[in-house]
Amino acid sequence: MARCPAAHAALCSLALLLLLPAARAATFTMTNNCGYTVWPGLLSGAGTAPLPTTGFALAHGASAAVDAPAGWSGRMWARTLCAADAATGRFSCATGDCGSGAVQCNGGGAAPPATLAEFTLGGSGGLDFFDVSLVDGYNVPMLIVPAQGAGGAGGGSSSSSNGSAGGSSKCMATGCLVDLNGACPADLRVMAASASASASGAGGAVACRSACEAFGSPQYCCSGAYGNPNTCRPSTYSQFFKNACPRAYSYAYDDSTSTFTCATGISYAITFCPSTTSGKYSGENPQAAGVQPTNGSMVYLGGEQLATSVAAAARASQLLLAVAALAAVALL
Repeated sequence: MARCPAAHAALCSLALLLLLPAARAATFTMTNNCGYTVWPGLLSGAGTAPLPTTGFALAHGASAAVDAPAGWSGRMWARTLCAADAATGRFSCATGDCGSGAVQCNGGGAAPPATLAEFTLGGSGGLDFFDVSLVDGYNVPMLIVPAQGAGGAGGGSSSSSNGSAGGSSKCMATGCLVDLNGACPADLRVMAASASASASGAGGAVACRSACEAFGSPQYCCSGAYGNPNTCRPSTYSQFFKNACPRAYSYAYDDSTSTFTCATGISYAITFCPSTTSGKYSGENPQAAGVQPTNGSMVYLGGEQLATSVAAAARASQLLLAVAALAAVALL
């Protein structure tokens, strides 16, 4: 067996490290299929290492990848109808604004209403926990697809905790594929100026608030006497979201049907405005909420294609590293 000369031990060690799998926990590949630019916002949880970016512009049809460290937790969302003030230069968005005054959110979270993608990587049992939440309301359709389709076990724990996993596999796509803004109940609907609304394609409605934000009642916010799953129950408002998007969180204790898990170490594709004809999963029921399906002719990179491309890119990267490592050893 070939051995490294003592003088080149450091180079040999580096070559061996290059042959090992990358140390990152996951890569999030975000794709914008909306007919307009969105500005993804990213917020790391307390005590979690920050991501390389906290916000950026994503044009229609564009994709961007963000690597997350092991053990990361946090949330991501799409900001819409954003611009910088001509006089002050302050950046703000009509929906999902993070209050930083800049494209980077810099630790600011999404102002509701906003559709949220929530992740806890490397949680209980060596699992990633993830969900799409409408608890803080809704602004754009969203789909999360694991890059590998198996290896997870799901239980009824919240994405914000690391509860024990059950025996049924829940490593699968989740999200809310339909446009709920037009069908949003009038007392929850967020309107914008006609020019902005036209750009969003929502016919004047740009977001849909939660009942908690709209009314502030403990029974809708699951607070006070309603701060447990026995007393806080689904409302007619949360049921509007649940009927249209059965896999998304619709209220605080909607855990059993809305939390998904995969074995840690895989990557995830997040698509804003996915087509309802993507075929990633059945169960979306837009007609139940009086929602018209999104345009089936929308250009869409399907979840399976996107997952395959992410995995292929990762394999190609590892192969290149391996070749470089072997070449370094051969030159010793």
